[in-house]
Amino acid sequence: MALKVLFVFTSREGQTDKITARMAERLTAAGHLVERRQLTASSAAMNDLPSFDWVVIGGSIHYGKHEAFLANFIQRHLSALEKTQNAFFTVNLTARKAEKNTPDNNPYLKKFLDQVGWLPTRTAVFAGALLYSQYNWHDKLIIRFIMWLTKGNTDTSKDIDYTDWQQVERFANSLAE
Repeated sequence: MALKVLFVFTSREGQTDKITARMAERLTAAGHLVERRQLTASSAAMNDLPSFDWVVIGGSIHYGKHEAFLANFIQRHLSALEKTQNAFFTVNLTARKAEKNTPDNNPYLKKFLDQVGWLPTRTAVFAGALLYSQYNWHDKLIIRFIMWLTKGNTDTSKDIDYTDWQQVERFANSLAE
């Protein structure tokens, strides 16, 4: 039986967009009906959430926080989310480390879900990408300093994709099980 799956996501540099696209491709190839909607601060209300078998929401971390409009969206649609199977995933560079790459040990995931008062059916944590080439000089400087503090890559001449794409595909597959 084909499932109807909606991905709602925020993405600044495009990594969360790529992750939802990969999951959507996986589910579409398996015969499911998939829709993707990028959430912005000015996005219209989504009153059709209960019409989906799964609503999967994803957001990335910037300077230690998810977008405020993502939290507002979830809080505004909490009762609708509870009427369907739902999932949440976070994308962050902290998840590049094994001790912070699961729903049980990722501080950003726990803090965000507590903040919005939501207990999704499924959760996931994906490592993001370090995209020095896309950062303005100020962000590049700050992110490089954060990476230095956390013993990450500080070479601003190259971008690094830390996302475990097999993990992304496994999560997508789990929605259809």
